[in-house]
Amino acid sequence: MLPPEAEREAMLVEVLAEVFARHGYERVKPPLLEFEDSLLAGSGAAVAEQTFRLMDPVSHRMMGLRADTTPQVARIAATRLARVPRPLRLSYAGQVLRVQGTQLAPARQLPQAGIELIGPESAEADAEVAAVAAEALAAVGITEASLDITLPRLAPALLDAADVQGDARRKLARALDRKDAAAVADHAARAGGAALLLPALLAAAGPADAALAVLAAEALPPAARQIADHAAAVVEAIRARAPGLRITLDPLEFRGLQYHTGVAFTIFGAGRTGELARGGRYLSGEEPATGMTLYPDAVQRAVAPGPVRLRVFLPAGADAARAAALRAQGHATLAQLAPSDTAQSLRCTHLMDGNGALRPLPEAIQE
Repeated sequence: MLPPEAEREAMLVEVLAEVFARHGYERVKPPLLEFEDSLLAGSGAAVAEQTFRLMDPVSHRMMGLRADTTPQVARIAATRLARVPRPLRLSYAGQVLRVQGTQLAPARQLPQAGIELIGPESAEADAEVAAVAAEALAAVGITEASLDITLPRLAPALLDAADVQGDARRKLARALDRKDAAAVADHAARAGGAALLLPALLAAAGPADAALAVLAAEALPPAARQIADHAAAVVEAIRARAPGLRITLDPLEFRGLQYHTGVAFTIFGAGRTGELARGGRYLSGEEPATGMTLYPDAVQRAVAPGPVRLRVFLPAGADAARAAALRAQGHATLAQLAPSDTAQSLRCTHLMDGNGALRPLPEAIQE
């Protein structure tokens, strides 16, 4: 990543981190490289297939480059911060490396910035991470975000209630994953019981109110009813915090990181911006937790470029105090170090004259 994109991304990450900090999320910095037995423990096992591995030449033990930051933060909370009172609010920012990208995010090295709320197991906690993420996106200029809620444990709960196992379960799961309504209806009819609810719930995906109405009307088994009621409470709590946020709900979607134990979130921007953030409820060791990871590279593509920092050429002998004042205003000053240094060679946009005044340079000079 070259100028000015690298600077834009760094500044964007700091804006996100500042929003997190204002909501009480404290920054942690997990290591990029860890021994495999700790990196892939607990929820880290869900990203084992995405983890690059190498051998430590000193200890001859296997090590891994992190593919996701959330499991690392969970382990920090369970070990180094085990005695800190809950709820525990942590934030992070850094790079991850994955064996394979996705269709929506093909890059294998990507930045992450996120928050984890560890301790409470409530709709209000889930709503907080969703609302804080939406506020952080708004702070960088994304005001028309859409929050998609999924319930990754609902389909398994219905299949368990219908006692669908073995090959029949795999076929139904594949049909659900492909959103193949005809195949879902066919397999559900053969399975019977609670599986008969699957076609209606598959078709319910869309605006949250309509999807919740379908869930409320169906005679769900107890475990599935608990999941649906929690989803309704989460939507209500999010609307209380972020009333303008567009919310959709897909009851039977279960793709993504497999460590989610409750509601899962994906935030999209307007148009074809792809995923801007992803998160949801999981277990941090033995503790309930919920979090959200934002993808600064996708966020940067979704926002309009900000104003370009002025690059001011300082001729030899320029007023140092005036130059310092310009830097304090956020401008970049480039001092002439040799006679061959010119405003053009240093790609400057402005010149500080002998009186300390700024003079814009013609575009031809800047080029």
